[in-house]
Amino acid sequence: MKKLFYILVLFTQIFWAQDAFEKGNALYQKGQYKEAISTYETILKSGQESAEIYFNLGNCYYKLNQVAPAVYNFEKALLLKPSDSEIQNNLAFAKKMAIDEIQETPIVGFSKIIQDFTSSFHYDTWGWIAIVLAGLFLLSFLGYYFSHTTTLKRVFFLGMVVLLLMILISVFAGFFEQTRSQNDKPAIVFAEVTAVKSEPNKASQNAFTLHAGTKVYILETISNYHKIQLADLKEGWIEKSVVKEIK
Repeated sequence: MKKLFYILVLFTQIFWAQDAFEKGNALYQKGQYKEAISTYETILKSGQESAEIYFNLGNCYYKLNQVAPAVYNFEKALLLKPSDSEIQNNLAFAKKMAIDEIQETPIVGFSKIIQDFTSSFHYDTWGWIAIVLAGLFLLSFLGYYFSHTTTLKRVFFLGMVVLLLMILISVFAGFFEQTRSQNDKPAIVFAEVTAVKSEPNKASQNAFTLHAGTKVYILETISNYHKIQLADLKEGWIEKSVVKEIK
């Protein structure tokens, strides 16, 4: 009986969220961006989220020229749909509203090759690839075991070696991507202007200044301060209250 109740509640929430999403879309089409934002955020507060909701929120904030929440919501949408070209394009437009122009320091050499390869799939996808390859490895083993000719045994043995190598590569790539994802802590600056300190206290010297909409990466946290790094590898300490974490 409890399971039936939970199922009914779940379906009710899904239908309610869909109705609210359509209401938000209608408000957006009418140019009532603040009202649309309120509707979309009500859905998020209920525990329902999707790339589409964050994408539409980003569009609303972009229309209102609010750079920080626009960038933040596009980044949240991109987190759920990393390959979506429309989200990528709108995020690029939103970033152009930001004051800070930070040039990304490119990754070069072997590290870039590894990262480009492993980032081609989500770590969950790499896990499924390894499982499929393991199934093919088992079939190859059966083929090798039951083959009656030397030629077939050699073919299946070679297939087993290749598949084993591919399984190891998939497992490594998935582990690497999971570790990179867990260590990656991006955030968006929401304060209109804020000083980045050289040490985690107010009395320390200002290292540089950041403005709303700038993306930073959190390296560590001490008390009320985050140690952050920019895309150009500059580092400093910023108050926790002025940034909002994407993950």
